[in-house]
Formats: sequence, structure tokens, C-alpha cells
Amino acid sequence: MTDTELTLKSKDGLTLAGRQWTPAAAPRGVVCLVHGIGEHVGRYAHVAAALNQAGYAMLGYDLRGHGRSEGPRGFTPSYDAYLDDIDLLMGEARTRFPDKPIFLYGHSLGGNLVLNYGLRRKPVLAGVVASSPQLRLAFAPPAWKTTIGRLMLNLWPSMVMANGLDVQNLSHDSAVVRAYTSDPLVHDRVTPRLGIGAIDSGLWLLDHATEFTLPLLIFHGSQDRLTSPDASRAFASRVKGDCTFKLWDGLYHETHNEPEKAEVLGLMVRWIQDHTR
Repeated sequence: MTDTELTLKSKDGLTLAGRQWTPAAAPRGVVCLVHGIGEHVGRYAHVAAALNQAGYAMLGYDLRGHGRSEGPRGFTPSYDAYLDDIDLLMGEARTRFPDKPIFLYGHSLGGNLVLNYGLRRKPVLAGVVASSPQLRLAFAPPAWKTTIGRLMLNLWPSMVMANGLDVQNLSHDSAVVRAYTSDPLVHDRVTPRLGIGAIDSGLWLLDHATEFTLPLLIFHGSQDRLTSPDASRAFASRVKGDCTFKLWDGLYHETHNEPEKAEVLGLMVRWIQDHTR
């Protein structure tokens, strides 16, 4: 397994910092990662290791305004800018691994993004994996915050607020929570253009789930208190094609960081292997 850095240049000139994890032998395929709000791809090295062991490369980048990427923290000029950035990641994967099947994998906000990308951009992919996708929140944000967010959406779209996530609900593993809170690349910043955009695009996904045509694996922890497992179940039930839904009993938001993570990653790897042609 080799871990190397990569950079992407967005349409609006931002440098996006990324990483590539490659197995020792020629890979069977490549998985492109889109992470969640406030975090960065470096938190997924153990996921990459599991995929590398199964013969798959993994590429990912820090979202604009996140991690080592440029841009104001927690801000995007539009939701489409995120999808444009995923286009760059797809192009990089095809350049580096020509003729290999490509899978798109997103967690939380990243799950929202990869589902939107699949529906709106109609990419050619071997499959999509959505982990605890933000379709609906599992908690009600304070009404004043939502009201201000919508008021500022066009008046001051870069206004910064705290995202309000309770980090204790990420994982039952206290070491994961401690690492998250002490990580200098993690932040809790969110702006109206990101926060309201994510909420609205999640609801849009639920309304358009019947149009999703790519092979899909969607999984969620039943005790997720950040994003709604019921919304994931509802989305999966409306997909007419190849869709696998897994509800992990008792698990919190970051199923890949729970004590049961070996089972979670094993399911994902087997699904990817079954869809590699």
C-alpha cells in the first residue's frame, strides 16, 4: 500500500488537496471518496487499507473549505461547485487508472453529494456507495438558525456559524471522538450556502429517488443521531434498480469508525467486488 498526495484545481481556481492509496499489485478498480462535513480524507486511511487489501485503489480530496484544501471554511459558492469538484476527481481517477471500473463513495454530506452527482450528472460508474447520507437530519436544528440561514442565503451566503453537531454521536469508540476533537484539520464551520444547500438537496433526493439508475449500496447506523436512517431506508425503497440497503443495528453515525467497523468495511468491500466487471 502506498499513500501519495495529489492536487486538483477547481474551475474557480482553488487548489484542492487530495490523497491516493494504491495496492502493491495492479488494482482491480478504483474507489473515489467524498468525505463528510467538517472533516477530511485523512480520516479514511483505514478504509483505504481495507480496499487496498482487496485490490482496489482509493482516491479522495478534501472538500473546498475543508482540511488542506483552499477556500473559506465551510463555504461553497454553490452546490453545483461541489459537483464540479467531483467531476475533477472522476477525471483524475480515469487518467490514473484507465479502463478500470470506478466506484463513487460518500459519507454523510459526502453521501448526499454522491447521490446528487449520480442523479444530476449521469456519470458512467460501476456503482455508488452512500454511508449515512445526509438526506434528512436526525435532529431539529434551532429554528432561529434555520431562519437566519435562509435569510442570509442570498444576502450573506458566507456568514459563518457552528454546525451544531454533537461529536459524541459520531462513534461509540471514545478514541475516535478524542481524535476527531483534537484534529487540527477538523472544523465545525458551516455557512448558509452549504448548510441550507445540503438540507434542500437532501429533500430533493428523496423526491427523485425513483430516477436513480446506478448500482447502489446505502447503509446507516440505526442509532445515528446526526443523519436520519429512516430517510436512507425511504430512499432505498424507492430506487427501482440494483439497490442494497443495510441498517446496522445500534451503530452511530460513523459506522466505519465503530467497534464493528471490520464488519461494515467487509460488507462494502464484498459489494464492490460483486459489482466489479
